[in-house]
Amino acid sequence: MKTTSDIAVAGSGAASLPDARRATRLIFLVSGMAVSAWAPMVPYVKARLGLDDAQLGMALLAFGGGSMLSMPFVGWLAHRLGNRVVILSAGLLMCLALPVLAEVSSVAMLVGTLLYFGVMLGAVDVAMNAYAVEVERRSGDRLMSGFHGLFSVGGLTGAALLSALLALGLPLSGAAVVIAAALALTVLWLRDGLRGDASSPGVDIEERTRIGMPHARAWLLGLLCFVSFVAEGAMLDWSAVFLRDVRGVLPATAGFGYACFSVAMAVGRFFGDRLIARYGPAWAVRLGAGLAAAGFVLVASVPLTAAAWVGFVLIGLGASNIVPVMFSAAGRLAGTPPAVAIATATTLGYVGLLSGPALIGFVAHASSLSTAFMAVGALLVLVGLSARIVR
Repeated sequence: MKTTSDIAVAGSGAASLPDARRATRLIFLVSGMAVSAWAPMVPYVKARLGLDDAQLGMALLAFGGGSMLSMPFVGWLAHRLGNRVVILSAGLLMCLALPVLAEVSSVAMLVGTLLYFGVMLGAVDVAMNAYAVEVERRSGDRLMSGFHGLFSVGGLTGAALLSALLALGLPLSGAAVVIAAALALTVLWLRDGLRGDASSPGVDIEERTRIGMPHARAWLLGLLCFVSFVAEGAMLDWSAVFLRDVRGVLPATAGFGYACFSVAMAVGRFFGDRLIARYGPAWAVRLGAGLAAAGFVLVASVPLTAAAWVGFVLIGLGASNIVPVMFSAAGRLAGTPPAVAIATATTLGYVGLLSGPALIGFVAHASSLSTAFMAVGALLVLVGLSARIVR
């Protein structure tokens, strides 16, 4: 029976390995930029629709919920049609959401557009990770952390570019159109580099339609992704609150905690592939989970602002390579198509990203935010103890 990696190499439509690597890097960058470009729009949308914090929070759930709900279906679709088809179609449709979000005129329109945006982002997320596994397999090198590093760079630059356009005097709708057009043109430009996966010539219908339940290891990898995404969600939603309310940092500078985490995560991912290739994926997970757990303990237990900054850096460095290793391991599972296994792991991860901040809030309400951070650190220790699963 042919494997998708065999097809990618032998298929007449297969892209060269350098082209495939470049295209994979770009789609990760585009995806990160599309997500972060939405962030500067949020205050404008909130003011235009007259939403309070609770109403905005409920509306924002549609974004993550759309991604989470679409991922299991997209795993089957990417296996059936090929990752290239899903990446190109969903990538272009994803870009259309940005100008619409800049012009939403009602809560219903906001929720519907965010749901649509989340569905398209979820589709790109699953398919690009599945394609990345194929590129990694063809090259024989560790590449997944570097790909995710480009997503982190996109997350850092997308919001900055849109904010810069606004600072130059463009209206919000005009800035959103410029960003969306640039991202869509990039998606179209990289289409040749995405050739050669399960949709390539030579794959019979039975091979492309046969599919079963994900392997049990895919679910276990997904649970470990759940914990890692809980840690990321804790940084996204609670780092500034912790610095302001617990450590007494001024509101204007409380956001630098998340910036420390984000930059450290991007740096860790760009060095991650070499470390994983040298010491192995299980070692990388153990070390990463240990560093991230130590970071949470440092932040929660040492009553110094400087210790909190260091802790956020440790969390970013430690968490940086856990999810890439998990996705790579899921994509290599025997008996489960890469897109389906990755969809399983990604879906459970997004559940952690969505539910984690709320769970932290419940624990913080019952005890304290420091206790909630300590609990996340304990969960990361369990991830480190489970690292053998990625072998």
